[in-house]
Amino acid sequence: MRAYELKDFDTEDLEDLILKIGNSLDIRFEESELAYVKTFEQLFDHIKSKIDRVKTDDCTVQQAFYKLRNTLSTTLNIEKKNIKSETLLVDILPKQTRIQNIKEVNHLIGFKIDILRPHQLITSALFFLLITALVGLFFNWQYGIIGIVFCLAGFWISNKMGAELDLKTVGEVAEKITRDNYTKSRRNLDSYNEREIDQIMTNLFSEYFMIDKSKLSRNALK
Repeated sequence: MRAYELKDFDTEDLEDLILKIGNSLDIRFEESELAYVKTFEQLFDHIKSKIDRVKTDDCTVQQAFYKLRNTLSTTLNIEKKNIKSETLLVDILPKQTRIQNIKEVNHLIGFKIDILRPHQLITSALFFLLITALVGLFFNWQYGIIGIVFCLAGFWISNKMGAELDLKTVGEVAEKITRDNYTKSRRNLDSYNEREIDQIMTNLFSEYFMIDKSKLSRNALK
C-alpha cells in the first residue's frame, strides 16, 4: 500500500487545508514551522502535539448536536424533543426564510454553519458564461473583461443568496460543524478527544484530495 507524502499535492491546496484544520482546532502555525514535515504521519503528530488541552473520551459530535438543537429550537421556535439527528433540514428550514434563519443560527451558535449553496442551474449558467467570456478575450478583450467581471459578481451574489441545502439532516450538520469547528463544538473548550482528531484530519484529507481513507491510516502512513 502506497503511503502518500505531502510533496505529492499542490502546495496552495495543502496550505488551505492545514489552515482549515488549524481554525477548527483553534491552533496557529508559525512561518516555516512545518518545513520539516514530509509525510501525513508527521503532520498529524505535529498538529496533535500543538493541542495543549485535557484529553477526554467524550463524543464531540453528540455535544455539537445538543448545541445545534438548542440553537435551532430557539431560532425556529421548535421544541427540542422534535429535533432529532435524523430530522430533515427541509422540514424545519422553509426556503422562504432559510437564509435569515441560518444567519440567526450562526449568530447564536457563535460560528458560521456553511450549509447553503446556489441552485445548480445558476452555477452552471455562470460557469458557461465565464468560459465564454474567457474565450471572448481573444476576440474583444474589453467585452471579455466585462463578461468576466459580470460572472465573478454573479458567483459572489449567488453564493450570498443561495438557499439550496447542502446537507439533508440535523445529524449531518452536527458532523460538519464538529469537523469545521471542533473546539467550539465541545462543551468544555479546554478538552479534546485524541481519537477524534485523527478521524477528523483523515476525513478532511480524504475528502479534500479524494484519497482512500485506508491509505491515510496509521499503518499506511508508516
